[in-house]
Amino acid sequence: MKESRSPAGAAQADHGPVPLGRQKPDAKGASHHETIYRAISDAVIEHRLKPGARLREDALAEVFGISRTGIRKVLQRLAMEQLITLTPGKGATVARPSAEEAREIFDARRMIECALMARLATRISAEEVQELRAVAQHEQQALRGHEQSAAIKASATFHARLAELAGNQTLAPFVAQLCSRSSLILAVYGHSGDLGCDCNDHNRLVDLLEAGDSEGAAAFMHKHLHAIESSLSIDEAVDETPDLRDVFAVYQDAGAR
Repeated sequence: MKESRSPAGAAQADHGPVPLGRQKPDAKGASHHETIYRAISDAVIEHRLKPGARLREDALAEVFGISRTGIRKVLQRLAMEQLITLTPGKGATVARPSAEEAREIFDARRMIECALMARLATRISAEEVQELRAVAQHEQQALRGHEQSAAIKASATFHARLAELAGNQTLAPFVAQLCSRSSLILAVYGHSGDLGCDCNDHNRLVDLLEAGDSEGAAAFMHKHLHAIESSLSIDEAVDETPDLRDVFAVYQDAGAR
């Protein structure tokens, strides 16, 4: 384990959105857009906005006190990150990953995150170990308090921070995006109350990283991500056109009597 370091460009701890009234005057416009982006992104990641939910520009503009042009810029950024879908004539909706996309995202996460764990185990500092344990503890506290949204966000933060600490500044933002999209997958294919990640797994992973066990950390991450994917009902394709005879079978049966 290496000595504490603060690499240039390393992300700072997420302390939540900055209140709109506290923006610095010289960067008010950019900060305002960033705050709105964070607010919508968090609502998607935390499942407060469900997959398929419509995001009306006029309503968002009113909520955040910004022009529709400004809201459109934020939505375009979210669409680039594949958290929302922009459809001509219909507007914005929260993205709804297909079964194929879900499998591809977990394949990508295994390929990238496992390799990054092998690298991180050789360079992680004591300070960074403490930081990761704090995030895992926050996740546990949220679970104990039945704060599902906070637990989901803490889990995504844990995985994204692991990628940052591994020191590959090209892959780290991509992993963060994959984690955000995984949250949508949990919302579509997960079971009620299932958060996907086991926070005990997160503590075990930190133990392996602290011990400098590159092979063990990589193998454990593979097992961890496989367990999340296996807990989902991805093989049960989302049926966008339900069979109404099945849906209303009880009424048909009643009428036949």
